[in-house]
Amino acid sequence: MSAHNRELFERRRKRVRAKLRKVAEDRPRLSVFRSNKHIYAQVIDDGQSRTVASASSKDKDLASKSGANIDAAKAVGAAVAARAKQAGVETVVFDRGGYIYHGRVRALAEAAREAGLKF
Repeated sequence: MSAHNRELFERRRKRVRAKLRKVAEDRPRLSVFRSNKHIYAQVIDDGQSRTVASASSKDKDLASKSGANIDAAKAVGAAVAARAKQAGVETVVFDRGGYIYHGRVRALAEAAREAGLKF
């Protein structure tokens, strides 16, 4: 990623997080990180600065041939929702970071919703 693209990404990420803080109230956030090979999701309680639940395409029970496709993102979304519900979290705010709500990020979000997480 070039320096200019990285700067634009960081700007988008800050803008998204600023909007989330306004609506978050006391809800944890479902944060997504996407790399070229894998996708990761965390439910973070910012009030206590701790991770409540997490899942990634690198997890042994979620490992498939590729962690960089929509099927892997769906599996991670369902897993993070199940782990968050197990930890007592029902409602979150979705933090897409600087990523566009499209493709793997969207698949993860929809799978988490289908698994019972509300946002």
